[in-house]
Amino acid sequence: MSGDAMVIIGASLAGAKAAQALREDGWDGPIELIGTELDLPYERPPLSKGYLLGKEGRDKVFVHESGAWYVENRVGLRLGRTAVAIDRERHLVRLDDGTEVPYGKLLLATGSSPKRLPIPGGDAPNLSYFRTLQDSERTRSQLIPGSRLVIIGAGWIGLEVAAAAREQDVEVTVLEAAEQPLLRALGPEVGARFAELHRAHGVDLRLNTGVDSFTLEDTDGTQIASRVRLTDGTEIEADHILVAVGITPNTGLAEEAGLPVDDGVLVDQTLRTPDPDIFAAGDVARARHPFYGRPIRVEHWANALHQPKVAAASMMGVTDLEYTRLPYFFSDQYDLGMEFVGHPEGYDRVVFRGDSHAYLAFWLSPDNRVLAGMNVNIWDVVDEVRALILGRAEIDVAHLTDPAVPLAEVAA
Repeated sequence: MSGDAMVIIGASLAGAKAAQALREDGWDGPIELIGTELDLPYERPPLSKGYLLGKEGRDKVFVHESGAWYVENRVGLRLGRTAVAIDRERHLVRLDDGTEVPYGKLLLATGSSPKRLPIPGGDAPNLSYFRTLQDSERTRSQLIPGSRLVIIGAGWIGLEVAAAAREQDVEVTVLEAAEQPLLRALGPEVGARFAELHRAHGVDLRLNTGVDSFTLEDTDGTQIASRVRLTDGTEIEADHILVAVGITPNTGLAEEAGLPVDDGVLVDQTLRTPDPDIFAAGDVARARHPFYGRPIRVEHWANALHQPKVAAASMMGVTDLEYTRLPYFFSDQYDLGMEFVGHPEGYDRVVFRGDSHAYLAFWLSPDNRVLAGMNVNIWDVVDEVRALILGRAEIDVAHLTDPAVPLAEVAA
């Protein structure tokens, strides 16, 4: 199969997997993969887990182990280049060096960027963010036993870095504006359990805490943030400061091209935009989900891994392949390993099954249907939890919370 070039903006996991899917599905024409970073496409979970802790080598983070795969599969890599404009009428992508790349079909896999804090001192050059391979390497070099790390934000990245830092005997303070960590993702009931976990491992976790500014000191002519000033006037000294207050989808390119954007690039269940030649996948895509009947955007590895297969098929003219996977993510913190599946929006309550070390948590609707589930230090149950969600059946809560009752037998 041949034809005009398939161009992918974003040399990420999603971008690399889309190129792979195109070749596996028989596309024989040109493929161009454009990425701002100089590194080969890599996966992000190891950056805040095994690689950050030094348990995995650098070579393990890459989607394909070497550049040879891209050569062998005739994927043109344009690394260190940023797409600055899309000319939909002429079917061209303009790069920051003035190059124009023609496309037949275009995939936006532009990912997301860390949010900045719009407060005094928030532009200090020594503030760390955590998104790239270089960010992970810089943070790893800062995890010196006895040093003081302040993390602003108790989301997944903030807590995973906190756990890694404590394993290196770093003094860690985590500042969170909400009443519990992971509040937006998990709600207060489960967020409280993560608060207990981190405090038990020596993290100074401060909730309902606002950050007012950073205190700057002149170091060799550069203004460096040395302390964090809270809204109550308290100041916290730090050797290193990590800002982890969430991410924003990189939609600017799509918006300037006139594509619909609303907390992500809006696409249908086949990952098509209203422009029949432009598609989106990964963090940047807000896709209509057939199960939920509305658009959702998921900021996790599983989407970047699996959506490209659907996007590639759609780019090749397949019209009936939809992205139907339920949202899924995982995390490792200290001796806790967890998996989460589903979408708990609109949940009524959370119920638990098991003890404080190994348990399942279920987010239930007002009529006792499972919206989402999380397994903590219990394995090989994700498929059963997923079946409960997809079945939409009313659940006998007493059975659901009883470890002696198989999950397949908890329907009311």
